[in-house]
Amino acid sequence: MRAVIQRTLHARVVVDGEVVGHTDRPGLLVYLGVTHDDGPADVTWTARKIWELRVLREERSAVDVDAPVLVVSQFTLYGDTRKGRRPSWSAAAPGPVSEPLYEALCAELERLGAHVERGRFGADMQVESVNDGPVTMLLDSPR
Repeated sequence: MRAVIQRTLHARVVVDGEVVGHTDRPGLLVYLGVTHDDGPADVTWTARKIWELRVLREERSAVDVDAPVLVVSQFTLYGDTRKGRRPSWSAAAPGPVSEPLYEALCAELERLGAHVERGRFGADMQVESVNDGPVTMLLDSPR
């Protein structure tokens, strides 16, 4: 499981002109990619890491300040651009595998106490955010 985590002042996801998820105060925007061999252990580890990672102001975590978390599925995080001019998506898990894990990660964050907003899985989304810092972290679950 791979996540790009951004510290934001606010963020929102728009699908077909409708806001489907948003944060209106400082928090985290998480882009989440899933690969073929990810499973429940990756969900648990990644959710806890996102919730407890001290990347907010004054070295605080989302749990410390009850910061909202906006999670957006993004299979392109597993794009391989090492060869040629066209990315390969073979490392990205297909929707029937990745969607339940995306939903499970959101549910695990909520179980931990997070206020979670979501993008819309598989949709053409416009994501708007104000990156605070800027702070952007790459997180890969352990193998």
